Amino acid sequence: MSAPEPGEVILGKYRVERVLGEGGMGIVVLATHVDLEQKVALKFLLPAALARAEVVERFVREAKAAARIGGQHAVKIIDVGRTADGAPFMVMEYLEGEDLAALLERDGPPPPGITVDLVLQACVALAEAHAAGIVHRDIKPANLFLAKQRDGQRSIKVLDFGISKLADGEALTKTNAAMGTAHYMSPEQLLSSKDVDAQADIWSLGVVLYELLSGRVPFDAETMPEIVALILQAN
Repeated sequence: MSAPEPGEVILGKYRVERVLGEGGMGIVVLATHVDLEQKVALKFLLPAALARAEVVERFVREAKAAARIGGQHAVKIIDVGRTADGAPFMVMEYLEGEDLAALLERDGPPPPGITVDLVLQACVALAEAHAAGIVHRDIKPANLFLAKQRDGQRSIKVLDFGISKLADGEALTKTNAAMGTAHYMSPEQLLSSKDVDAQADIWSLGVVLYELLSGRVPFDAETMPEIVALILQAN
């Protein structure tokens, strides 16, 4: 399928308004439920990703993983479906706000008290995920969204369970494959993403905490191999 266009109505009930974000594999659009007049976010895979069966399976699994958590600090999955040409999509709650990567880039490190509160909220989401047998495997500032609530308060929402690991599901990652974002990956995840457990997410969140407090990641270098070497040496 091609990327959804503004004004297009998906399955007769979701009217596309505008693009919210686009990555290498997928696109997220703002849409309105035509009957309920409710704003939602629709996530689609881009055509190149649809041609890869493993990516499609991960996409479907992301919806299942997020739905299994269902806590306050994980983005809520409202519905799933397929377009007329069979492409899968998911319907998520629409969030107003920004992710922590954007906040860091614009304002720099927040005050320590706020940082602690944000990280504790992320800890709640990860505890719920781990209790449900889910390891996220890609915790980083860009996947921690600071959402504005109806009462004006702001709350962390953990996004993107697309490369999560389900304890009771069939593995989609080869033993020697490293999946995630290198700066935030634990040594064991760099060596084998398939075999990691909840401790990998805890490591990644520790890196996020370090970055929120200092404005930089603890392991950085000019090239990816150098970054990997620094992390492995820290083990």
